[in-house]
This record gives sequence, structure tokens and C-alpha cells, in this order.
Amino acid sequence: MARQLAEQVAEHFAERLLDGPPLRVLDAGCGQGTQAVRLARAGHLVTGLDPDPVMLGAAQNALAGEAHQVRSRVKLLTGEGGDCGRWFGPGSFDVVLCHGVLMYLPEADPMLASLARVLAPGGMLSVLVRNGDALAMRAGCAGDWAGAMEAFGGARYVNRLGIPTRADRLEPLVRTLTEISVPLRRWYGVRVFTDQAPDDAQPPADSAELARLLEAEEQAGRTDPYRSVAALLHLVGTRRG
Repeated sequence: MARQLAEQVAEHFAERLLDGPPLRVLDAGCGQGTQAVRLARAGHLVTGLDPDPVMLGAAQNALAGEAHQVRSRVKLLTGEGGDCGRWFGPGSFDVVLCHGVLMYLPEADPMLASLARVLAPGGMLSVLVRNGDALAMRAGCAGDWAGAMEAFGGARYVNRLGIPTRADRLEPLVRTLTEISVPLRRWYGVRVFTDQAPDDAQPPADSAELARLLEAEEQAGRTDPYRSVAALLHLVGTRRG
């Protein structure tokens, strides 16, 4: 299911990235390169940045199976998004992705500010975070009542890998994006109905059933009040000119 949900996130900005002219993209925390490969296939020039050599190796392996013209559009670097000012000047990128990264940091603001500096005027910042307002829902749906009680108003949780991590809430993120001159344009919920499914769970074998599942997730992710209790929040902001 992880791949299908990554596709859902990509659809949120498809009209800007997948059908337009070539853009300069920074994928901060590129992981296994899922979005980097997708965007390179669409003709964009992608710089993938990740501090984990294992993840970068996986991304390199994913690229190895692509055509030469796709591989030539991707550059993979070892580093963290918070340090991107070392390598890139102001306005270096038309699009910056920061998906599944902020949850591993003590706070969101320094990373977001660093990424905003390398974003060109009119450029798009795409951020995917764990939803702090849904932590109690996640624990409660799993039958962890003690965990649900602890989650009310909290921001800390242990992810499926057993790593202590942190969640963010919509309102503070919207405030931060405004302060760094990348005001929010739209936001979505991700994994409204499927958060309890393991990351390696196989999608339904019946293509029609899979289509119905993804349609339900997509509709819920764009509709109040469902998107407010999604496991993840996807925020899209635009850099002021």
C-alpha cells in the first residue's frame, strides 16, 4: 500500500509537476527515491538529498533500472535539508519536497526556513507530516486506550520502526509557512482509512476494489472533517514573489 499512497500524494501536485515544463526540484529526505524517479520520468531535474547512505543506496538502485535520460536528470547527495544552504543559493529550485522528514526533527521551523531560502519566487513547497491531531485516533483504532489517552494534546509517538518521533499540527505549520513567505495554498489528509494497514501490506488483488479504496482515500483526504483526522497531513505552499 505504501506505493499507492505515494502516488496519491503525487496526485495532489500533478497539475504543477507532471504535466508542465521541466522544473528544478529538491527532494529533501528523498529516501528510496520514489518521488525523485517519478519526477525525473516527467522530465524534471531532481536533486535528492538524504543523510542515510542506506536510503541513498536504495534510491541509486531504483535509478539503475531507469532509462539513461531519466538517470541523467537525478543527482543524489548525502546531507540534510537543514544544511541545504551549504550547497545551494537562494532561489535554486522551483519545487522543494519535504516528505516524512519533520517527524524525525526536534522542531519543524528551522528546516522549513532553510528550505524556503532555496525556493524561487512562485515556487512550490510540499510538506508531508504526521498529524498531531490524529495521534489519539491512531492509538484508539488499534485498541491502545492508554496510548490514546496519552496522545491527547501530545506530539510524541513511537513509529512502526520503534523510533521515537514527533507529530505536527496544522495551525502552527500554517503560521510558520506564512512567516517564511511560503503561505499555504492547499492541504490534504493522507491515510484517513488505511493507517492501520502495515506499510508492506499488499493492495487488493482486484483492481476494481483497489480503485474504490484509493478513490475513498482521495475523497476523504480533500473533505472536512475527514482530512483533519488523517494520519498524515500534506501541505502545499507557494513562495511569494
